[in-house]
Formats: sequence, structure tokens, C-alpha cells
Amino acid sequence: MTRPVAQTTVVISFKDLETDETLRETVEKRCRTLASEFPKSTRYEITISPEGSGHVTHARVSGGSIHLDTHASAIEMGLAADRALEKIEHQLRRIHDKRLFARRRAAKKANPKRGAKKKAGRRREK
Repeated sequence: MTRPVAQTTVVISFKDLETDETLRETVEKRCRTLASEFPKSTRYEITISPEGSGHVTHARVSGGSIHLDTHASAIEMGLAADRALEKIEHQLRRIHDKRLFARRRAAKKANPKRGAKKKAGRRREK
């Protein structure tokens, strides 16, 4: 039985900037790659805006029990977006690993190996 795959929504906004279609395509492609790797994340909202002499990118990911927000700054729009998506990827991976290893630890604790003997701590005497 296969589970239905949730539709991923990617919203990319340029606040007070002209739309850069190549950057939009690059960011959307990266968001879709993250969504395929982390299927519980179903909505990606990326906002790129000017800040001082550079740019800032705000990123929000949600879906299921996932709710993440982050931001990153850089001189160039593309670099700011890339940094924000790296942070999101790191946070998603951390949540994923935490859930995965928590289940493994719980299973190991519930079903310890039978017949496994602890090593006796022998000391050599001189």
C-alpha cells in the first residue's frame, strides 16, 4: 500500500525588487529537491528583500509537525537565498535524524539482544 504524496507548494517573493527568473527557478528547484528528500515538508515560503547594502532572505517551511523559520543575509540575492536554504536543510536533517534515531533507541531499549554477555572488566596485575 502506498501513501498518497502531499503536493508541495513553493512560494517565492521578491519584496521591493525586480523579479529574477533564473534565481526563482534555482530556488524553486532546490526547494523541490528538499521536499523530495523530506516529504513531510509541504510548503516552502521564500522572501528575498533588500537590506542596507545587501539582501536578506527569509525562509519558512511547514507541513505536518514541521514549522521552521530562518533568515540569511548577503551582498547578492542568490547567495542570501542559498545560505537560507542551507540553514533550512540543516534544520530539516536535524529533525529527521532526531526522529529516526529516537525510534531506533526505543526499539533497542524494548528488545535488548538476548544472550549478549557483558565483558568482565579484568585488570592485569603486575
